[in-house]
Order: sequence, then C-alpha cells, then structure tokens
Amino acid sequence: MQIEQTGTSILQEEPLVSFIIIAYNLPIDMLKECVESILTLGLDHREYEIILVDDGSDVPVIAQLTDFQDVLFYLRQQNQGISVARNNGLRVAKGKYIQFIDGDDKLLNDPYCQCMDLLRAENPDMLLFNFTDKDHPSGKAFKYESPSTGASYMHTHNLHASACCYLFLKNLLAGQTFTPGIYHEDEEFTPLLMLKAEKVIATDSAPYYYRKREESIVNKVDDNEHVAKRLDDTEQIIYKLKHKADTLPEMERVAMNRRVAQLTMDYLYQMMKAGVSQEDLDGRVKRLETHSLFPLPDKHYTYKYSLFRLLSKNKISRTIMSKIIR
Repeated sequence: MQIEQTGTSILQEEPLVSFIIIAYNLPIDMLKECVESILTLGLDHREYEIILVDDGSDVPVIAQLTDFQDVLFYLRQQNQGISVARNNGLRVAKGKYIQFIDGDDKLLNDPYCQCMDLLRAENPDMLLFNFTDKDHPSGKAFKYESPSTGASYMHTHNLHASACCYLFLKNLLAGQTFTPGIYHEDEEFTPLLMLKAEKVIATDSAPYYYRKREESIVNKVDDNEHVAKRLDDTEQIIYKLKHKADTLPEMERVAMNRRVAQLTMDYLYQMMKAGVSQEDLDGRVKRLETHSLFPLPDKHYTYKYSLFRLLSKNKISRTIMSKIIR
C-alpha cells in the first residue's frame, strides 16, 4: 500500500479535536467549503488539526487547495475506500477527540460551536448529534440528555450509525478500526465503539450538513451490482454483531441485541425498497432464520418496529409490502 503525505502537524501537543476529512474525486468547491467550515468555527489554532485523506482521486486534491496547504495535514493513498482512508487518518491523528467529515459535507458554525462548548464542559467519551440537509442552522436552542453509559443509551434508543455524527475519544478505540472493503462500515463500527463508552451525551443539535449527491456510491440505487453488495455486506455485519452479542455480559448483550434487531429490520426494508426478486428475498430471509434472526424478536422497541415485525412475518404480507415500499 502506497501512502504519500505532505505537511507536518501544526501542533506538538495534543489538540482537542482531529478533524479527519475523506475525499475522492469531489467537486473542489465542496471540499473547500468543508475545510472553510472548520476554519470558521473560531477554535484556537492549538485546539485542532485538519487531516485530509485523499482516497486516490484522479487528480491530487492538494494541488487545488493552495490556500489551505498551511493548515492541512495531507495524506494520499491508492483508491481503497473510505474504511482504509479513515483508518489511515486515525493512524496519524493526535487529537483527544475525533470528528470524521465526508469532503462533500460541512459543519454548521453555531450548532457545532455549541457542541464544542458542551464537549469542553462535560468531557464525555462520546458526544452525539444529528445531521441536516439544510445548510443553515435552525436557530433554536438545542437540548441534551443526561450522561449515560453507551450500553444504557443503546437499551433505550435507536442508534445513528454514521460515524460523522459523533465526537469521540480517540483512546476509546483501543485498536478498533473500520473493516476495509465493505459498504455501511459504520453499522459495524459505531455500536462496537458505543459499548466501550462510559459517558455518552446525546443532543438534538444538527450541526452536520449532509449533501446527498447522485454520484455517491450509497445512492446508486439503480445499480444491481452495488445494491447486491450493500445487502450482502449488511447481512454479514448483522451476523458479526449477533456473534459479538452472544459473547457479552447481560447488560451489553441486551443492548447489542436491540441494535441487531433494528439493523435486521432495516435490512429487510432495504431489500423490499430495492425491489429484489422474490427468490432473493426468500433466500435472504431463510438465511436469517438459520441464524435465529427471523422472525424479528418480539420486543416493543418502537411502534414502527412492532408493526414491521408483524407485517414481515408472513410471506404474503412481505410480498405486498415490497410492492408498496418499492
């Protein structure tokens, strides 16, 4: 694996946050907006570092970012996907906390600064927030929940998988990395990280501006090959998390099993939405049955979960659901 890097760490001491930006063949204006959104947060230069990982773009992006070269630590790797890019960013990061950002997204100033104030005041292991598709803050004051352990949080909440919606302690990783070569890598990474956290604070703030681009891999809904890989990868992640749950103490096992059930529900929904063949749907459901993952567990996690569980149990109703959802 070849990795090129330019720039040196601006800081000799530990910054508060390492912002790790991942870029691959992105419109340069979007990437500039992403970097600028960090620089305009008003953080002291000793509080942060910006690591830009170029996942083998056709043209090295640093050549188009001359105005930012003094504030960027730039890594360029052969195109190997977001998991490897993030892992390489983590390898060089010096920050106490990690913030991942996709290079076509950006941070919104006021709500993110509020989250940073909360981070400084509470020193959590993980701080959770939301993303938004609006490029300006709502202006409303945000709320946050009392601290809890990660397992306690997973007992009572649906988990946002996206790693970009967390500020988390780098030391919390303890060797944990993203699995290379899979889609939906966050679905595996985030719950495993959450279980390690002793102090989690969740907010309803939405400081992460997410752009949905048609060019994005996750949005290739009409590409049969990509759809099949996304479903296959999700299925394998479900099995991995289920196996992990079986090895955990009771508190953590219950929390992880809730996450597995929710992810399995979403997996079934995504199959129906993608319009997979009846044969494929039946085959995947059969495999879930052999792993004791179907029918979905009789739990009252949410109203949506309970309703979906009932409707998905029967083959005829699954067929009807597929036609409606599609």
